[in-house]
Amino acid sequence: MISETEGKHSMGNLFRPDMVCKKVSEIDLSALRAKGYAFALLDFDNTLAPDHATEPVPYSYEMIKKLQDAGFSLCLVSNAKSERSKRIADMLKIPCVSYANKPGTSGVLKAMELIGASIENTVMIGDQIFTDMIAGNRAGLFTVFVERYGKKEVFYVVLKRFPEWIIRKVCRF
Repeated sequence: MISETEGKHSMGNLFRPDMVCKKVSEIDLSALRAKGYAFALLDFDNTLAPDHATEPVPYSYEMIKKLQDAGFSLCLVSNAKSERSKRIADMLKIPCVSYANKPGTSGVLKAMELIGASIENTVMIGDQIFTDMIAGNRAGLFTVFVERYGKKEVFYVVLKRFPEWIIRKVCRF
């Protein structure tokens, strides 16, 4: 864990995660469990595997096992097309909400309903401020920002990285 930020009290805090880590493997899961969190919504692309991977990589399986071993119930929440997301989630043996509409909250809320989670006991984990963090923050979840898994990304994600860098500098995370 690198840092934990303060609560979401202003518009600017829609961008700010509650916790920042280099990667999923560095999240202090026991600390989150001690705070009452038992559910995790996960982005896939560049959070658990390379961007647009067609199947999980060993790291993906390791992180799912680590989260489950720590007592978390999981759901993949992806803006990706349903066929690819569903196939990946099936391989990881976890439920999935695709076409999640992040930064909207509809996919996040659907995922929580799917796994029986509530705002008070759910964390959102992802690598993008403009999708994962805003969606999680708007839904009232504890958000965990992780650095992107790899540098190779589709052009429309690359276009968002510079504004994200500015926000990270301004918000100091």
